[in-house]
Amino acid sequence: MTSTQTADPDWWRQAVVYQIYPRSFADSDGDGVGDLQGILSRVPYLIDLGIDAVWLSPFYPSALADGGYDVDDYRNVDPRLGTLDDFGQLVEALHAANIKLIVDIVPNHTSDRHVWFQEALSAQPGDPARERYIFRDGDGEQPPSDWDSIFGGSAWARTPDGQWYLHLFAAEQPDLNWAHPEVRDDFLTTLRFWSDRGVDGFRVDVAHALVKDLTEPFKSKTELPRQSESNGIHPLWDRDDVHEIYREWRTVLNEYDPPRSAVAEAFVPAARRARYASADGLGQAFNFDLLQADWDYGKFRQVIEENLALADQNGSSSTWVFSNHDVVRHATRYGLPKDPTGGWQDGKAWLLSNGTEPTVDVELGLRRARAAIMLMLALPGSAYLYQGEELGLQEVGELPAANLQDPAYFRSKGAEKGRDGCRVPIPWTVGGLSFGFGTGGSHLLQPKWFGQYSVEAQDGVAESTLSLYRKALAVRRGLQTANELTWSDGVDWVLHFTRPGGWQSITNFGEAPVELPDDAAVVLSSGPLEGAKLPGDTTAWLI
Repeated sequence: MTSTQTADPDWWRQAVVYQIYPRSFADSDGDGVGDLQGILSRVPYLIDLGIDAVWLSPFYPSALADGGYDVDDYRNVDPRLGTLDDFGQLVEALHAANIKLIVDIVPNHTSDRHVWFQEALSAQPGDPARERYIFRDGDGEQPPSDWDSIFGGSAWARTPDGQWYLHLFAAEQPDLNWAHPEVRDDFLTTLRFWSDRGVDGFRVDVAHALVKDLTEPFKSKTELPRQSESNGIHPLWDRDDVHEIYREWRTVLNEYDPPRSAVAEAFVPAARRARYASADGLGQAFNFDLLQADWDYGKFRQVIEENLALADQNGSSSTWVFSNHDVVRHATRYGLPKDPTGGWQDGKAWLLSNGTEPTVDVELGLRRARAAIMLMLALPGSAYLYQGEELGLQEVGELPAANLQDPAYFRSKGAEKGRDGCRVPIPWTVGGLSFGFGTGGSHLLQPKWFGQYSVEAQDGVAESTLSLYRKALAVRRGLQTANELTWSDGVDWVLHFTRPGGWQSITNFGEAPVELPDDAAVVLSSGPLEGAKLPGDTTAWLI
């Protein structure tokens, strides 16, 4: 089998991947929801940006109980977003621009509208149709265990006949039984279905949850080990046997020329992450360590060193990311004071105040976000960008409760506001009903201040954040060489390293300006320099 593109099989190792949340990128028909034709209309924008690949979040038929991660049919397109023909047009347009396409695959759970689950609900307890999922009898009126859902509340939901099914996420997302051969075989079919249609890779959602130890009696949640310390013995997360599944997947992915890539979303300790990124597994795994780090020299240095070492050990390449569809945008996080409890500043408390407390230092957050992206793009490995971050877009903290869609908000009874603030449709124009998102409104409310961050407001403006991203991606492409770096130690708050070919990246995490080397020329900086000095919260590239 051959791809529609001629490509280096290792293209993914240092690629810049741009995540598109389809329902919030561009709306072609004015119904307030983004769609595939909307994305297709913005391919010229993606070309100008200079990315290597698009990661497309779920576009499958879905009731949107969890933003599309509740999948009704893994081998089709949600009719609100388009058709398989539209998908083919998008693949063709991206490939014509030498842009790869990575799609989300959601193997831990289906939606409760999936044909298999509907068959299971129609069947009697003990019927083979229920064996594709995890059904158990409860203890009288109580569920089989006291386990919690990630979104709050019990991880078990009761059926009308009295049995319970496991759902680690929303009740509309029943967990699959990966010990069942039909489940394994069906996902191999899905991998081939999309690979045959030109998909270049897969992002594997909740990759560490598929295999579970459901030996009874179930332990109480108070007896379970912490995920970060479980080392493969937690009954629900990061079981060693999960890698047998990914070895099967790798065999399928290697049937193609070039082999299809894959990247695991696995919230596991760094040392455990390497197994997901092995050559006989998925090949790469998300590293969320920088995303979960405050703007701090020591923490950044530690994360970078640790993850480069791990990638080198297993022959993979690291991944770097600051924002995605699940977290508060980093331009906002970096403008908030540090968490007084000592944890990383995730912005969740700020969201609960509807974006009012504490006050965001927008200018500081943007300055740090610009410095952070240049540092990230200079690192060996692949860089994942989230739609709108190239605009310096802030998190929308003021969404009213009536407009919220995230199940985390409803299942936690408001104890968490959820992830809708980073999923608000991005602004393309300074004005208009939905700032150019479409001819109608938008499914999540856009604030009045969105226009100043729009593509129209920044396009052609030399000092804009959009211009910085475009320049940085173009320069990176010209300077990129071997997947390695050499540290240059000096001032304690300055992160300085050199890539092969003489490319230097210097980030000043402090407040006082520092002298730049006088034997190299600055090719790009995230903010204005002070003569021959690099100001605080600024990154410069030299050659």
